Amino acid sequence: MNIGKLKLNGPLVLAPMSGVTNLPFRLLCKKYGASLVHSEMTCSEAIVRQNQKSMAMAFSCVEERPLGIQLLGSNPDTLVHSALMLQEIYSPELIDVNLGCPAQAVIKNGFGSALLKKPELIRDIIKQLSDALDIPVTAKIRVLNSRDETLRIAQGIEKAGAAAITVHGRTQKQGYSGKSDLEIIKNIKSILAIPVIANGDIFDEKQAKHVLEYTQCDGLMLGRGAIGNPYIFRRISHYLDNGELLPRMTFGERLEEFFEYAALCRKYDLLTYNDLKLKAQWFLKNRKNIKSVREKINDAKDIDSILGIMGELRADTCIKSG
Repeated sequence: MNIGKLKLNGPLVLAPMSGVTNLPFRLLCKKYGASLVHSEMTCSEAIVRQNQKSMAMAFSCVEERPLGIQLLGSNPDTLVHSALMLQEIYSPELIDVNLGCPAQAVIKNGFGSALLKKPELIRDIIKQLSDALDIPVTAKIRVLNSRDETLRIAQGIEKAGAAAITVHGRTQKQGYSGKSDLEIIKNIKSILAIPVIANGDIFDEKQAKHVLEYTQCDGLMLGRGAIGNPYIFRRISHYLDNGELLPRMTFGERLEEFFEYAALCRKYDLLTYNDLKLKAQWFLKNRKNIKSVREKINDAKDIDSILGIMGELRADTCIKSG
């Protein structure tokens, strides 16, 4: 899949997710086969103010490239200013515009999916960014209740200069309930010349293949399916290439993956109590008979305590498997 002048080695893309896609997590997804990873959703206004927390969201390294930085905002001038700042500091391979976030805190400010009600503003944003940058500009949208209006917005984004578009097949009102509408994604793909990436409800290999074949899209973007499970990229990639299901990771392997994540956080000075506590729970998801471990992690007071609890679990798992 090619996005403008950017050539990707596969169809699988990691979605930008707040509180999830920091550099260590992106590196794990890249390790397992993500062809493109995205930063967390980054507020353009905060970048212009040089807010250090927001600036750090785009912190990168060579090993994760190519990297897309997703920007949130509604003012074309501010979006361009922030994109140019980030391009100078981090040299991302592309800039993505968030036109799909359904969070109330986002849409009340007129950002994210709220912009879908202003197609002329969307076209202005994409055109100004495309004219100002020498890297591809992409957009991530949700669908509207009106099929025709959704198609018009997608066509407007293409005509304004976007190099690709990602479509999440739910409306703003749906949030993450119901099912992603593959039909509208298929319709969008059929009328656009730029690459279209399908997003929504991709949690396993068979669904990934179904979405790709049904919509005829150029790529797939994985979001919630990758949370706590970066190995999903290898499983899907292998299935798409060979039609074979790889064995799932053992519990011991998942624990090792957690410690690799913690080591990467330490390496890049991103190790924090709140993040590690959350990620520990994610790497334990879908595992039975560890309620007491989850409770201990919830009660842990510092980073060392979390690492100690997970370390005891790792040692116990090694004994049982040995």
